Amino acid sequence: MNIGIIGTGVISDIYINNFLNVFKDRVTLLGCADINSEKALEIAKKYNLPRNYCSVNELLGDKEIDIVVNLTIPKAHFEVNKRILESGKHVYVEKPVCITLEEAKELIELADKKGLRVGGAPDTFLGAGIQTCKKLISDGWIGRPVASTAFLTCHGHESWHPDPEFYYQVGGGPMFDMGPYYLTALIELMGNIDSVSGSTGISEKERVITSEKKFGKTIDVEVPTHISGIINFKSGAIGNIITSFDIWSANLPRIEIYGTKGSISVPDPNTFGGKVLLKRFDDTEWREMPLFFGFSENSRGLGVADMADSIKNNTPHRASMELITQVLDVMHGFHISSDQGKLYKTGLK
Repeated sequence: MNIGIIGTGVISDIYINNFLNVFKDRVTLLGCADINSEKALEIAKKYNLPRNYCSVNELLGDKEIDIVVNLTIPKAHFEVNKRILESGKHVYVEKPVCITLEEAKELIELADKKGLRVGGAPDTFLGAGIQTCKKLISDGWIGRPVASTAFLTCHGHESWHPDPEFYYQVGGGPMFDMGPYYLTALIELMGNIDSVSGSTGISEKERVITSEKKFGKTIDVEVPTHISGIINFKSGAIGNIITSFDIWSANLPRIEIYGTKGSISVPDPNTFGGKVLLKRFDDTEWREMPLFFGFSENSRGLGVADMADSIKNNTPHRASMELITQVLDVMHGFHISSDQGKLYKTGLK
């Protein structure tokens, strides 16, 4: 299927490379567009793309494009997604799908009305690492899953990212930035989420950029930078999660799943591969398990390729609107629970 890209920021390079090389038998990238038309034309020239679009409207008006990949910044996701659907094209969007739950409901209704699909990042859960963990669990290696832990600990992005401001604005923060990787993996491995509770905080009201491009500039922090949550899965299992931009260093696993017969240490959900470690009740040591199948390198765009196959074959795509909106709902749930001091029941209301 033919695809186009809107948004040519840092993340676009890996998508473009993979569309042109890894997934070229499944999708054809025609071109890209950006609010900065010169930048889009520069990228088109760099990768020798078939078409040069001078504006987003021009790309959306191309009747040969089937799917548009939205790589804009989070606060622009909703408006761009809406424009894509209104132009009659399927959408695949970087995480999160949009900012508010009201926006998510509007997108669901519009996609249904138009008979179009919405999919979105992260697609790392489709990689060999998490899919190997899923097979181990489904094959009964750790028995019935009863609990999980997940940790994202760092001290923010202002020390290395050239434009880190949006990480501290509405739609950013550690939960909305990195939470989708962790929550998507947990849902894939543990099943759907019934309810959550959370506590949130902001350690510093201002951050100073120390990366080269904007060194010394001050950022006003608008969103919580430390979120601690409890997850109640529909299966009855219980999970813990921490996402933080307030921690300089820690010695914690990324994700672990605990079952009635053993435990699995899950690789970094921001990657497609990594080490899968297993320790059953009768093991004396953790053992590394072979990756059964799938992509283990940086394969961003895999969700788009899967979506293109599913549209052609009229089958469900895996990085689905149902999944990405559940993740959005849960992320809001932690913040709402903290604000209201009570359990948050999931489900778009």
